[in-house]
Amino acid sequence: MTELDLGPIGVAVNVTADERHLAEAKQLEQLGYRTIWLPGGQIDNLDRIAQLVRATSTVRVGSGIISPDVYEWDEVARLHADLQAGAPGRFVVGLGGSQKRRSLDGLNSYLDRLDRADPPVPAQRRLLAALGPRKLEIARTRCAGAIALLVTPEYTSQARARLGPDATLVIDQFVVLDMDRTRARRAAQGHLRFLSGIAGYRANFVRMGFDDSDIADLSDRLVDALVARGDADTIAARLDEHLSAGADHVIVTVLSEGDQPGLLDVAGQLANRPFPRGN
Repeated sequence: MTELDLGPIGVAVNVTADERHLAEAKQLEQLGYRTIWLPGGQIDNLDRIAQLVRATSTVRVGSGIISPDVYEWDEVARLHADLQAGAPGRFVVGLGGSQKRRSLDGLNSYLDRLDRADPPVPAQRRLLAALGPRKLEIARTRCAGAIALLVTPEYTSQARARLGPDATLVIDQFVVLDMDRTRARRAAQGHLRFLSGIAGYRANFVRMGFDDSDIADLSDRLVDALVARGDADTIAARLDEHLSAGADHVIVTVLSEGDQPGLLDVAGQLANRPFPRGN
């Protein structure tokens, strides 16, 4: 385990208008999770991250992810400095890549500025969303490691080989706690539909062996490979596959619709299981 010390399993929380997510964060901490995550789509302002840190005592809070197209480097550096002063070591800076032209040049420039900030946001405190080989190389050389979403355990093994043994590899795993495969797939498809239209995810689906029909139709084959569904034992087995394939940490992102179990139900059933990495 790298110095980030995230623990084997973390949980993603979703912002709620009534701030219920802050109480959920406290409960996740009490369940023993060492890291919680705020998905990029939930970060409508950076203070959302600070609120989660202030609402908890010891748990690490990761951004999954902060987009450089939305937030300037100095805003990220200021947030990091403020949280380091009041809650040292608890903010894990998860960054995304730019969607603009010459995005890799822009990303490297962004990281240069974080390096030179006063105080800097050090490479060992930041992770980069990375799927393709060039992003994984930047994650290896300029960050503590990588975050990958919508991937198979086979991809995890390949990413570990590219990153080498010392970088942190975080996998974000979508899960649906439901034994009814039709309902579970429907819940998963609702969330995958938007993401499958993003070029970077589509390209990685192809790299993982899915064809245009799988992607366009969100086929059962694709959904079942990317979203863990079933009972808690089945979901835990998928998390274990990623850890055994080389992930240091797996984020559980709970998908649900209707009466399907939500975040705390799923997190409670997964807490304290003997996963192969961590303590």
